[in-house]
Amino acid sequence: MGFRILDASAFYAGVPFRSPGEYCTTPQVYDEVRHIKKDHGALDTLLGTGRLRIMEPRAESVEAAARAAKGTGDFGQLSGQDVSVIALGLEVGGHIVTDDYAVSNVAGNLGIRACPVMTAGIRDVGRWVSYCPGCGTGQESGKECARCGTPLKRRLVKGRGKGRR
Repeated sequence: MGFRILDASAFYAGVPFRSPGEYCTTPQVYDEVRHIKKDHGALDTLLGTGRLRIMEPRAESVEAAARAAKGTGDFGQLSGQDVSVIALGLEVGGHIVTDDYAVSNVAGNLGIRACPVMTAGIRDVGRWVSYCPGCGTGQESGKECARCGTPLKRRLVKGRGKGRR
């Protein structure tokens, strides 16, 4: 089956605590979630029994994940933890267990399977583009239109974007 890479939402949903599988995550995610069940030693048990491995993605993989997120327009929606999970997915394969739509979109564009936990997950992958609802112009970045000052909106252009593997 390959690796199951957990992001923070998978820990909050209790995934590694309620099933006998083996999982991996990044140090960044582990630092974010280590307070979960700390009084019960649940994470220590997962680590001690080898059911949870903490793996640091290489810098090149983090850069590739960030580039892909910029290519899909999701970069601004992702935390450092999110980027690290995508980077680990690039390195080890398997699938990412997440409820984060931006993580799922970037992963899908890279050919990495994303499995939702508590949501239905995303239906389509694509690239987010910003546009002005006032004058209709496309925008590269920013929060408001450079031409008329109207707050920008985003829409998903379906299909795999740049950064596809």
